[in-house]
Amino acid sequence: MAYTIETRNLAKRFGDEQVLKGLDLTVSRGEIFGLIGPSGAGKSTLLRTLTGYLTPSEGEVEVLEKSPSSFTPKDRRRLGFMPQGFVLYEELSVRQNLNFTAGLYGLNFWKRRRRVRETLEFVELWEHRRKKAADISGGMQRRLQLAAAIVHEPELLFVDEPTANLDPILRRRFWEEFRRLREEGRTLFVTTQYLGEAELCDRVGLLSGGTLVAVGTPEELRRRAFDGELVQLILGGDPGQLGTSLEALEKVGRVAEVRQNEQSEEATSLVRLLVEDAETALPKVLESLNGAEVRSVDVPKPSFDEVFFRLMKETSETV
Repeated sequence: MAYTIETRNLAKRFGDEQVLKGLDLTVSRGEIFGLIGPSGAGKSTLLRTLTGYLTPSEGEVEVLEKSPSSFTPKDRRRLGFMPQGFVLYEELSVRQNLNFTAGLYGLNFWKRRRRVRETLEFVELWEHRRKKAADISGGMQRRLQLAAAIVHEPELLFVDEPTANLDPILRRRFWEEFRRLREEGRTLFVTTQYLGEAELCDRVGLLSGGTLVAVGTPEELRRRAFDGELVQLILGGDPGQLGTSLEALEKVGRVAEVRQNEQSEEATSLVRLLVEDAETALPKVLESLNGAEVRSVDVPKPSFDEVFFRLMKETSETV
């Protein structure tokens, strides 16, 4: 199978500091791949290596079935890159900036004219096309950066922390635009510090200290972090009888947490049970609690913050 991106034992050093450590990674065509991790994890270094701005110290890299170090100008036109900072010309208008960028990618006059309008409409900046880039908001500048990265219709788009310091509404809009691009058949490689954005990707890589802690779909990573799926119950009745209920539940799964509510006038206990498959286990859970007072049953999805920290802890314990 030909991958859009493939690395094998990729390592990158700067002097005595090793920033990337033996990365094996594949990204398929037409997916949003999210690379998440804290500052200093190596995300930007990996991005610059994949785009050919840095060369590997060890290992192999293939992007669109070629080594980035041997890219021709024609190869580079198949890529788009949106950096973290604003790198366009503040004194030019929104349309002038995009027209200039399209010219750099070799679009002829008629195609450039069409694509500038299409792209500005796509990022909802057409009505602001005559404004100087310096006079539009920070969020609009980010959208202009995105427009500049896609005006030449690249097959593969690299996006470096596009939503850093943006408010939640603008972050949501960016991800809506990313999904629209994916629906057009494009591949997106997105780095982010926001763990919650992992939910919006098709697959996710967790990077820490230059090492890929885990790679998979959000659901696969959630199952790996918790060794199964969670079933959450609120049980009523005498707390002294809780032990009997827990014994019955242990025959279905593993009791991961028990918390008694001491603030309420009515005695209740929260129990979190780990099972292999929640849908299959639920009837068995209710059957095992025959006679117990079950106030509620839920199958919660743990936040990706919790998933990330569990996987990080798992990795540190095996080192």
